[in-house]
Order: sequence, then C-alpha cells, then structure tokens
Amino acid sequence: MTDRKIRLTCPECGQTNQFPAVKAAANPQCGVCGHALNSGKVASLDLKTLEKAAKADDLPLLVDFWAPWCGPCRAMAPEFERAARNLAPQVRLAKIDTQSHPDAAIRYSIRGIPAFILFHRGREVARLSGARPAAEIERFVRDKLALA
Repeated sequence: MTDRKIRLTCPECGQTNQFPAVKAAANPQCGVCGHALNSGKVASLDLKTLEKAAKADDLPLLVDFWAPWCGPCRAMAPEFERAARNLAPQVRLAKIDTQSHPDAAIRYSIRGIPAFILFHRGREVARLSGARPAAEIERFVRDKLALA
C-alpha cells in the first residue's frame, strides 16, 4: 500500500516539495534549499510564493496580511507565532508584508490590516480581521476546517 503524499511550497525558494504524509510532523525540509517546510514557525512570503502555496499546497495555510507601520499588527505578531506552534503540523501559518508587497493587498482585496485569509485545497475558506489572541486564531482555524 502506498502512503499518501503531501505537497508543500517552500516559503524560502518557492519550490514545490512532496513527501509522505506520515512525515508532516517530522519537520520536512525543502529538497532544493533545505529550508523547513512545516516547522510550526510563521513564514514570510512574497506574492508569487503566496499564490503558489494557496493553489497547490495540501495543508491548510493561514496568511496574516500586515505592515510594519501597523501597531495592532506588530502587537499581535507574538500571538500569531503562538498560534502557528499550536496548529502545527496540521496547518501552516505565514505572513505577507503589504507595504513591501502592495500587489498582495490588491490581489486579495485587503481593506484593513491585520487581516487573515485561510486557504485550503486551492481556495479561500474564510477571512478574519483585527488583532486577535492566539486562542481566538486557533479557534477560527479549527472551526473553519473542522479540526479536532
């Protein structure tokens, strides 16, 4: 019997990687650059990598749209990091700086920050806006994905 495979886009180099699902919790690394693919840490993305991951990745992806000048964004960053650790390895969390990547805010119709978009199986599942504690972020993801 063959093991189910998982595809994940490397946040560092943008390469699509594939590995057995049973290894998802073992911190798999990119076959090209060696970067961790599912470490429980928030990854910084550019627009191209975000679009690729949102379309192709097999694990759900929660993305924080933020900017360095945004006080609430900076204040909740540690909460988002905590949520990333608690949701791994079932869900990956990433962020995109809308100041450095303004096309991302346009592409995803971001009207205010911080804003979160949950992607799964190539589509947008849900949105959440405003600074939130880790527990609320986790509850949002678990409810929208029906995770235990």
